[in-house]
Amino acid sequence: MKLVRYGAKGQERPGILDSDGAVRDLSRHLADIDGGCLTTEGLAALRAIDPAFLPLVEGTPQQDLRLGACVGSVGKFLAVGLNYADHAAEAGMDVPAEPILFTKWTSCIAGPDDDLALPHDSTATDWEVELGIVIGDGGRDIALDRAADHIAGYCVINDISEREWQLRRGGTWDKGKGYDGFGPIGPWLVTADEIADPAALRLWLEVDGHRFQDGTTATMVFGPAEIVSYASRFTTLMPGDVIATGTPPGVGMGQKPPVYLRRGQVMRLGIDGLGQQTQKVV
Repeated sequence: MKLVRYGAKGQERPGILDSDGAVRDLSRHLADIDGGCLTTEGLAALRAIDPAFLPLVEGTPQQDLRLGACVGSVGKFLAVGLNYADHAAEAGMDVPAEPILFTKWTSCIAGPDDDLALPHDSTATDWEVELGIVIGDGGRDIALDRAADHIAGYCVINDISEREWQLRRGGTWDKGKGYDGFGPIGPWLVTADEIADPAALRLWLEVDGHRFQDGTTATMVFGPAEIVSYASRFTTLMPGDVIATGTPPGVGMGQKPPVYLRRGQVMRLGIDGLGQQTQKVV
């Protein structure tokens, strides 16, 4: 299934893509695409619904029909740093022995095609296309061999990062990762059963038509199941929590000389089977 949230900002409604790529409304069956419907039981109930009998939503998604973040009411937005061996080399840092966990504040979450308002004090805002994990069944101290069972699905995330505040001003990474709009999620949540191998997905990102990132999840240091198991040692993962799993090489910081976002530019990014995003910098 491909689950979506559509409509104006703050007024998104739950939906599902049909076989023709049109959005069908799920409002008669649930209030939102959130943790309440993403458990094993909740997804089973959604699979029992025939989209052909749901109301058709007018408009083409991502054209004249706005999509919001594909998950609502996110409790935790976690992320993993330096999780691609080739990106670690690009950044001049060692490949980590354990996942580097940090948080993106949930107030940064945006729709996949919403404009990105560049912070007024930004000097080094950067891009990062990433595979996103959405938690289904929650848990703590999840065993590695069971961790994949706790993943409801996957999505595209742009882990937008202000490098000046992330890396050069002391403290944690979080303040450079959490500006409003720095977490576009979607366009849709693709349930895990539709992704044969999350460690074999091509992901890419362009700025003004120039392709900076073109990688594969095969170079991830820690795969989705390892990340879920590891993160659950330190926090109880809840249905609807989101985890960004790291980015391949090609970020602006890694260019020679570095290249950062400017107002008026347009980012396009995507992952095989998970859709595409477009953000204009304003």
